[in-house]
Amino acid sequence: MTCLLMRAVERAQLAMMLEVCAYPKPGNVDRCHDYPETRLEHFLASVIFARPALEEAESGVGRIGEIIKHAVRDTNCHEGGNTHFGAFILLIPLLYGKGIEGALSAVEKTDVSDAVAFYKAFAMTSVKMNATDDLDVHDLHTLTIIRDREMTLLDVMRHSAANDMVAREWITGFPLSRRGADLLKQYGPGRQAIVKTFLTLLASETDTFIVKKHGLAVAHEVMLNARDVIDGKHSLEEFDADCIAHDINPGSIADILIASLFIALEEGWSWDS
Repeated sequence: MTCLLMRAVERAQLAMMLEVCAYPKPGNVDRCHDYPETRLEHFLASVIFARPALEEAESGVGRIGEIIKHAVRDTNCHEGGNTHFGAFILLIPLLYGKGIEGALSAVEKTDVSDAVAFYKAFAMTSVKMNATDDLDVHDLHTLTIIRDREMTLLDVMRHSAANDMVAREWITGFPLSRRGADLLKQYGPGRQAIVKTFLTLLASETDTFIVKKHGLAVAHEVMLNARDVIDGKHSLEEFDADCIAHDINPGSIADILIASLFIALEEGWSWDS
């Protein structure tokens, strides 16, 4: 079965699987190394468990915030913690809207109920908030603030965009997701295109997951190190080992790569050549 004959939901699952299996993907879980708490199997299990929510998104029926909550709930049933929260924020509107243009139209129609459902989903994860964020998911008063301000889910993404590159995709038209898809097609079919795309994105962007965990200076250093690998100054394997040794994982770039893989697969990119 070629990718063009697959359903969109299957391409979404395939994108999630291909991202986590690509190696070497500096600092992140892949086929050759796990985290102490989260293993490759947890990511692959989430690919399977996410199916009902992804099918819900593919149908284009229901509320995007609720579907994100369903995806988080259904993939939170193992001991590996959050695996794909950021990816769901991107994949679900892309599935719902059948591409970037439709996704942008769909997120414009989100309302307060979507924002509330999203924050309930966020509270199920171990994802860290930015230290300066006044909408703390662990504060019960946050939902009251959202309702009082009549914030839609798109408003929440606007609120978060300065400190979160995944949220930024919603309000800027999914440019990094689009760029990643174009890079995958430029680099050709197969596994190495995924690794090269990941490295190229990492070399051009400060990963906001690293910023939240280690600070802006570390994220900037990782970006420069990725450039050095591309320029041949260091090996990819050395860069990967250094990230692992210092507990640095570019999780936001990984989420965007999943969205890029989905878009590329929708456009006929071949993963198995």
